[in-house]
Amino acid sequence: MPIILLIIALVALKYFEVWKFADLSWIWIVLIMGVAFVWFEILEPMLGLDKRKAHNVDEQRRKDRIKKNFDDLKKRK
Repeated sequence: MPIILLIIALVALKYFEVWKFADLSWIWIVLIMGVAFVWFEILEPMLGLDKRKAHNVDEQRRKDRIKKNFDDLKKRK
């Protein structure tokens, strides 16, 4: 996510010609976009990071469901 924020900031600074970013070539910004694309579309799935995040969300949902069920069980007694 930080790389996406960096790209947005660089595009805005370049577009509005702020300070030294006015002289920055668009090629550098496009290269950073390419790096972001390679990371999110190739490396992250290859390393399993996308599935690990989804697994963590499912695990947290499971723990919340179990806790809620035990709390409901305690209230009934």
